[in-house]
Amino acid sequence: MNLRKEIENYLPYNCEEEKDKEIMIKYMDTFDDVLTRNNEIGHFTSSCWIVNKDKTKVLMAYHNIYDSWAWTGGHADGDGDLLHVSLKEAKEETGLKDVRPLSDEIFSLEVLGVDGHIKRGKYVSSHIHLNATYLLCADETEMTHIKADENSAVKWFELDKAVKASNEPYMKKIYSKLNKKLKDLKK
Repeated sequence: MNLRKEIENYLPYNCEEEKDKEIMIKYMDTFDDVLTRNNEIGHFTSSCWIVNKDKTKVLMAYHNIYDSWAWTGGHADGDGDLLHVSLKEAKEETGLKDVRPLSDEIFSLEVLGVDGHIKRGKYVSSHIHLNATYLLCADETEMTHIKADENSAVKWFELDKAVKASNEPYMKKIYSKLNKKLKDLKK
């Protein structure tokens, strides 16, 4: 399935996701290059909410740029298969070898503002990430490692403690939403 269809078929969880879905579709209609960082105004990214098999813990990385515990993920960099991007980033950023999707469908949509920052010695202007999040599962006993150019720690957190560990107020809202959706799945 192509990315546009995947987003069109996504059923928003709340009014925020409804609006973010609408913006993503408008953005795809307005710009040709939405899958690479060549579009400096905004581009697609994919994030992972990596849970243990009991869905009681989430794996977070301490993100160097944002100085905060955060989900894993990254830029599409031309790949329209955002689930593939999510799995690749999960493995690269955590060292996990056995991580799998709990569903092939998007778990959450977000339009995220990114403040200007220095990355690899170059200034990156403020822009937006059109983000699709996927729900992944991994064994919490598997060895992890950092990706030194992006994070300085990788750690499993109980769901509510993951939200508290984040230093980013807006991301706390996103992580709380992901946890609520996860708990709704368990019902």
